[in-house]
Parts: sequence; structure tokens; C-alpha cells
Amino acid sequence: MSLARIGTRRRITIPKDVRESLNLRVGDTVDLRVQGNAIVLVPVRAGQEWFYTPEWQVKEREADEAIARGALAGPFGSAKELIRHLEKKPSCRQRAR
Repeated sequence: MSLARIGTRRRITIPKDVRESLNLRVGDTVDLRVQGNAIVLVPVRAGQEWFYTPEWQVKEREADEAIARGALAGPFGSAKELIRHLEKKPSCRQRAR
């Protein structure tokens, strides 16, 4: 376990062993999330920035909730079967107009 202390300017220095194990460098971007009573720090790799936008994260939460409720469709035997399923959904018909 590595420990860090919050400094007077509310900053935390990531310990060297953690930085090295995650290959973190000066200028890298990290995503901070609160999970329960923990802070989770996730490195954002080049090309993944879109995933961490607030809009995308809202959709990720919606998808996670739908999966938890079992609100899933498929699997589909073909692309045509998938398209027929999507065309039955009101939101898809509205977008197609």
C-alpha cells in the first residue's frame, strides 16, 4: 500500500511506485471518480479522452442501469433482424424522419 498526504494547497503527490506501475508521466490526464467512500484514479490514455466527457459518462451510467435491470435485446441472428428490432422502437422511427 502507498500512502499520500493532502498538502496545504489540497494537492496530493502520487507516490513513485504508483506512478511507475501505471507509467504516469508529467502532463498525463487522469480521471478521478468517487466510488462509495473511495477515490479511484484512472489514467486516460491518448485517444480515450472522448470516453471521459460528461455526456459520454451519462450514457455509460444509463447503459449500466439498463443492464442491471435486464433491459437488453438480442442476440440477433443477422443485421436485418437487428434493424427490424430497431425500427420497431419509437425513438428510432422519430430519428429516421
